[in-house]
Amino acid sequence: MSGVRASGRGPGGGLKAYAIAYLLFLYAPILLLPVFAFNNGTIIAFPLKGFTTEWFAQMWGNATLRRALMNSLTIAVSSSILATCLGLFAARASTRFSFPFKAPIMGLIMLPLVLPEIIISVSLLVVLLGLGVQLSVLTVILGHTLICMPYTVAILSTAFSSLDRSLEEAAQDLGETKWSAFRLVILPLVMPGIISALLMSFTISLDEFIIAFFLAGNEPTLPTYIFSQLRFPKSIPMIMALGTVLVGLSILLLTIAEYFRRRGVARTGQKDSGGFL
Repeated sequence: MSGVRASGRGPGGGLKAYAIAYLLFLYAPILLLPVFAFNNGTIIAFPLKGFTTEWFAQMWGNATLRRALMNSLTIAVSSSILATCLGLFAARASTRFSFPFKAPIMGLIMLPLVLPEIIISVSLLVVLLGLGVQLSVLTVILGHTLICMPYTVAILSTAFSSLDRSLEEAAQDLGETKWSAFRLVILPLVMPGIISALLMSFTISLDEFIIAFFLAGNEPTLPTYIFSQLRFPKSIPMIMALGTVLVGLSILLLTIAEYFRRRGVARTGQKDSGGFL
């Protein structure tokens, strides 16, 4: 019996050690960002030189960085709103109506989830240049909308499929039109899902590099600016400071998105099958 118990503890201990090692490998570099962001030294190595906030001051005083930040915020806000609106229409259609070629159409919408971003970027670049479109912030917004939309469709499809259709039918029986029933009854119920999809799209767009690299032209974004500065050792501490701010912002947005997702689950009474966090 003791041998059986020992053998039962062995695999469990091994899995626990593997899980801990995996989490350390995954998150240790992120945890080191704030350590070196406040380190008073230009070399990223131990031992630390001392505490300083100089790199954060340099970050906020950099004009090119501020321009890249404004471009990234403009792209993230615009693409998240567009992707969420388009995802709202697609999710509503896929969960409420039946139409010809429904499965292939939804498959095409979700295709960017499985296609490599480098393929999407090159394809968009060839098409846009062939149409004579000048590369700018607008072209990045189009690309980010394309890759963010499948995430919004997945989130909003779950929100719509959990709703009771009798609520909408009851509103129409009481004299509401289809549009007013959707606006007054359905939309408030799926609002947590809409906010969750919006924040998720914003985070994905803010952190995206490959499409921005191909489609931004001469306009810098935060990821492309960070990539360009990695060649200069003296800029590395400032990049560490910027990375610390971005990680904190991403965690905050994902936490808010998860809060609204769980709130939507609670309001609709569906079973929670897991989320972002």
